[in-house]
Amino acid sequence: MISVSQGRLPDRRPLSIVDIGSNSIRLVIYEGIARSPTILFNEKMLAGLGRGIYSTGKLDPKAVDMALEEFRRFRALSEQAGAQSLHVIATAAAREAENGPDFIRRAEDVFRVPIRVLTGREEATYAGLGIISAFHDPDGISGDLGGGSLELVDVKGEEIGEGITLPLGGLRLQEMAKGSTSRASNIARTKLKRASFLEEGKGRTFYCVGGTWRNLARLHMTSQGYPLDVMHHYEFELDKLGSFLRQVIDGDISRMKGVERISKSRRALLPYGAAVLREIVQAMKPGKVVVSALGVREGYLYSLLDEQQKRQDPLISAAEELAVLRARSVTHCRELEAWTGEAFEAFGIEETVEEARYRRAACLLTDIGWRAHPDYRGTQSLNIIAHGSFIGVDHPGRAFIALTSLFRHEGIYEDDVSPVMRSLAGPLYLERARILGALLRVVYLFSASMPGIIPKLKWRKGEGRKLSLVVPKSHADLRGERPDKRMALLGKVLNRPMDIVVADD
Repeated sequence: MISVSQGRLPDRRPLSIVDIGSNSIRLVIYEGIARSPTILFNEKMLAGLGRGIYSTGKLDPKAVDMALEEFRRFRALSEQAGAQSLHVIATAAAREAENGPDFIRRAEDVFRVPIRVLTGREEATYAGLGIISAFHDPDGISGDLGGGSLELVDVKGEEIGEGITLPLGGLRLQEMAKGSTSRASNIARTKLKRASFLEEGKGRTFYCVGGTWRNLARLHMTSQGYPLDVMHHYEFELDKLGSFLRQVIDGDISRMKGVERISKSRRALLPYGAAVLREIVQAMKPGKVVVSALGVREGYLYSLLDEQQKRQDPLISAAEELAVLRARSVTHCRELEAWTGEAFEAFGIEETVEEARYRRAACLLTDIGWRAHPDYRGTQSLNIIAHGSFIGVDHPGRAFIALTSLFRHEGIYEDDVSPVMRSLAGPLYLERARILGALLRVVYLFSASMPGIIPKLKWRKGEGRKLSLVVPKSHADLRGERPDKRMALLGKVLNRPMDIVVADD
């Protein structure tokens, strides 16, 4: 019998997905089917099944033997983790190779479940669903670069549009170009003409999916001195991207800063990934180039959700789950979501859809550090949020949420604690984090982190710009010197007179 600790959500049933790619094969065991998936266990092997497939038409024999041996371990790990089901999908190499069907048959004998060999269109669709899963209201073109193929698909909101699969995977392109990156660029440019819908992506977002592009992004982050080591939603600076890609394509990447963080087996494919990305950017002319940590596997997982789960906000869902696991009261956190929205309206602060989402997430996460020593609750919460596996949030939004927790616990003028987060947040989010942090410092003194009182606290406008927080008479004893001082500080942040008053219920 498997013992489940309190750090796990009790309603989740683990499941495993094995993704058999042309270059890498990965086992991922998820906590369960959820809008924001949590990984229990993750292991990959760089088998290189598709190496040589362009010239031989077959999967590499040594890679096949190595993969089949590792599949036994993957199945055993899945069973060890208590996975209720095992799903195996295979992509370009397995579907195209002459000996692909035999390999799949042998693999099915090992896994003891049917293996789904995805068509090119299915692979593109699942990659697109991975983007829908990972981003709030995405709008652009997803590109999933594997070892054997490149899948491009238009994504807007929850809709998957036109898509195509092209033979431009890193291993295949390296072989087709006979080791020449200039020839690889020409091949990519020619093949991409078939993806005429790339022109419809002008000014929109290009979403980079796949290990080669993620490692390319990691190299870019290090070379640029980027302050946050979080891959998902990393955005390339377009004005510098061209020169960086040219350096990777033409130069000696072994001398580039940060290359030691990339496995040697991956480094050889970086120039080819860079060549494909450069040609896509030139053909599409996107407004943004953003990295996704989620791809085909997560798109497949997303397809298993019911319609109600699919409509959930991935960021809010993840934040609420963490509140369930770590906050003193998730109900209290939910009350803060609604109440701070009313407060911002009373303050005259207008929010965009994104800003409101981030405020809600900040409220859900504001109490996750309460078990830490009081002197470190803010910094611990900041670190958890800054480096957590959240999706549906960009890096400035992540910084805002992290800073809100810092200010809520340690005071709104702790500027020297996290210059990294402040620089990422930018002036607007930094100001909003101060306001929300100051507001939470007031209301926590009334709630003691427990539900019930917050919905009873109302705002009342007075003469001029004065604003009063009205406490019902039945709870008048909660008023005191500390809440009054913190309300005065909130008024200072907002540059308006504010106080706390007691009124009849």
